[in-house]
Amino acid sequence: MASPILPSTGVGSGLNITEIVTALVQADTAAKQAQITRQTSNNTAYISGVGALRSALTAFTTAMGKLNEKDAPSFNAYAATSASDSIVKATAGNTAVAGSYSIEVANLATGSKVASQAFVGGASTSIPKGDLLISQGGKNYTVSVGDGATLQSVRDQINSELSASGISANIVTGKDGARLVLGSSTTGKGSDISVSGITALNIDGTKSMATEGAGYIDDVAKDAVLKVDGLEVTSASNTVKDAISGLTLELTGKSVVGSPTTVTVAANNDGLKTSIQGFVDAYNTLQNAITTLTKTTTDADGNMVLASLTNDPTTRSLLKDIRGVLAEVGSGDRLTTLSQLGINTQKDGTLEFNSTKFTAAMNDKKLGAEVQELFTGTNGIFERMNKAIDPYNATDGSLATRKNNLDQVAKNLTEQQAALDRRTESLTESLTKKYVALDTALGKMKAQADQITSIFEAINAQAKKS
Repeated sequence: MASPILPSTGVGSGLNITEIVTALVQADTAAKQAQITRQTSNNTAYISGVGALRSALTAFTTAMGKLNEKDAPSFNAYAATSASDSIVKATAGNTAVAGSYSIEVANLATGSKVASQAFVGGASTSIPKGDLLISQGGKNYTVSVGDGATLQSVRDQINSELSASGISANIVTGKDGARLVLGSSTTGKGSDISVSGITALNIDGTKSMATEGAGYIDDVAKDAVLKVDGLEVTSASNTVKDAISGLTLELTGKSVVGSPTTVTVAANNDGLKTSIQGFVDAYNTLQNAITTLTKTTTDADGNMVLASLTNDPTTRSLLKDIRGVLAEVGSGDRLTTLSQLGINTQKDGTLEFNSTKFTAAMNDKKLGAEVQELFTGTNGIFERMNKAIDPYNATDGSLATRKNNLDQVAKNLTEQQAALDRRTESLTESLTKKYVALDTALGKMKAQADQITSIFEAINAQAKKS
């Protein structure tokens, strides 16, 4: 209930009622208000600090994840380049050998593409009930076609049930009618698709549609054929991993006969340096964020100012754990520590990357092939670092628990503030009523006093006349 609006100065007493009530209310609530304000400020700072720390940890682990992508290794000792990516792309691993290779692609690996007989009724043609057996490369898949099926519903059912197996279906309508067309992401000789079980949809994927009415569209599935330094190699896939030790070849097009493409393999020192610098930068960003959250400064008056997580035990424990990972000895044969690559911890906790020492490690000590193991291998730096961080930053980690607890404290403080506001309003209203009543009583007493004074003055005046 809102307090009544009254003049600040009492009519009967001349007292400033508003100032008196305000002073009394503040005297009653000031200590509790100061406590709530102080606790709210501290709690808000902690919430902000924990949020900033979690964001910094997430950014660091994300950066490590990008450096550890399986499809694009960041720590390969060798790099491969192709003279023509439109013919072949090459990726080198740590077991590659520096040199150049002549690659001539005779043909690419292809998958099976088959079509059923033509249906003049189009996609809405009725298909009889039955079990449709789709076979490919020794694997059989059964699609149970129910009553009332059409060519279109059979297509949709195949896509729904077999897409995970790499088999897809569509309907192609030509001048002679609609055909059910099946294709597969599987490539290589012997991967031809055949369909049986429902006569109208029977397909022999090893025979031509042009002569049989149903069958393969252009050709049967084929292996890729290429020559490596003149030696013929076949592959069921256009990704060839075993032709050259340490190299993965991705075939992208056919060569002009007699015009091979050169693939060159060389030490990947620059690439390794860039990746290591990326790790150092990511770690330093995390370290600087933690320093900002925990440092102590002084204001213009020389007073100590604490950051949101200064002296926080959880943050100290986290920092100890991640620094411990950097100091651990790895399981490699010759490369076991970051210092061997020129990476050392500075006084402020950040990492320094000495390019001169790194170059010596690559060129003189030939440690390039072991860099990947140090960072991304089993129990490597990335794995150990994630294990150190996860107990803190996981969805059920200590920082998440801390945030939940702080949110509960914030809720409690909000409730305390609301209760104090209600008390302030109630006390203000109660005291105001009392002082207004007092002022009214004083006003009446003053009026009575003035009346009595007037009576005595009149009596005195009458006495003087007589």
